[in-house]
Amino acid sequence: MLDLPLALDLLVSALVGLAVGVEREWSGHTTGPDGRFAGVRTFTLLGVIGGFGGWFFRDGQPALAAVIVAAGVLFPISAYAATLRRPGTTTDGTTEVAAILVVAMGAAAALGHRTLASAAAVVCVLLLAEKSTLQNALQKVAAHELRAALQFAVLALVILPLLPAGAYGPFGAFQPRPLWIVVLLFSGLNFTGYIARRVIGETRGLGVTGLLGGLVSSTAVSLTFSRRSRTDPDLALPLALGVVAACTMLVPRLLVTSSVLRPAVATAALPVLLPTFLVGLSLIVFVIWQQRNTRVSPMPDDTPLTPAHGQNPLALASSLQMAAAFQVVLFAIAWVQQAVGSTGVLLSAALLGLTDMDALTVSMTRYGADPANVRVAAAAIGIGVLSNTMLKLAVVVTMGGPHFRARAATGLLALAAASAVGIWIGWP
Repeated sequence: MLDLPLALDLLVSALVGLAVGVEREWSGHTTGPDGRFAGVRTFTLLGVIGGFGGWFFRDGQPALAAVIVAAGVLFPISAYAATLRRPGTTTDGTTEVAAILVVAMGAAAALGHRTLASAAAVVCVLLLAEKSTLQNALQKVAAHELRAALQFAVLALVILPLLPAGAYGPFGAFQPRPLWIVVLLFSGLNFTGYIARRVIGETRGLGVTGLLGGLVSSTAVSLTFSRRSRTDPDLALPLALGVVAACTMLVPRLLVTSSVLRPAVATAALPVLLPTFLVGLSLIVFVIWQQRNTRVSPMPDDTPLTPAHGQNPLALASSLQMAAAFQVVLFAIAWVQQAVGSTGVLLSAALLGLTDMDALTVSMTRYGADPANVRVAAAAIGIGVLSNTMLKLAVVVTMGGPHFRARAATGLLALAAASAVGIWIGWP
């Protein structure tokens, strides 16, 4: 009588080997003076060998299963050793490693993990087929980018699990693990902004540069573009657009941060911040539409990303500084809440918005842990955005060139008016 489950297991095991074997044949690794040992048929049979090994293990015969799987694994190893003895042969062992993986995937399918084996086969074939694409991509990765990725992995996978999750200190405001999550969040946002600038390009329009710069610091963009407007007066409109774009990007950045840390605060802050975002987006679209036939090249296309342009992908130092500021703010807001109440929190939000919107947002997500404080926290974020916008207005008026000053100030005043409307809508 046909054992249907066994037949299905062996079929998946065979198809796993067949898929890898087809790719090896198609890529030409089985022919020529450097041809490897296995093609479509051999890979298919190796998958079946792994399948029988897994089935015998499920059948209560682990010794026989081990012998079968070991034979399937030793075959590509011995074939690789024999291949290396041929003169002029490369040491590339990708085919042999893929053969060992086929045996393992075949055994996994027979052990009842058909979906896992099939998914692994798809990933394996994709990696084999996209060899050139992966190599080209790796050549474009700079050393500091790889180092930043490794640092982030250490921060997230090594340090975070070691930190205690409890609350310590006055008002229970010191919480090491949530504080470190804040560091990870903003380091990740910095990395995202850096990658976006790498992909799109630093010189593909000042509006895009400002938009992406807003992922990290809209205030820094305003300061940088104001200074540049004095040396490049012909770029007044694109520079002003970049400032408005950076300030507009501040809204989704704050909403993402608050939604990750406290979804209730993000929901309450949405109507408060939405008018600012809509007005900013409308200004951007209007200017781009007006300038659709004008092309501006602010910098040569071969200008590399220097540290001033954001070559520090994680911006870990600034993330740590922000976390430290956030911790100080947590103590201050806890004290203000106890001493003055919600009115004091709103007043402190106006002051903190002048310096650090990220610290204010994270602090308000903590303050909004009590459902009764959610609307106050959302209004405080809106007040912070308004005060931050007024600070940027002061920057562009005092530091920008004449033509830039008029255009940027007009846009910022529109954003400030929208912020006031949002605060009125969400007033607790």
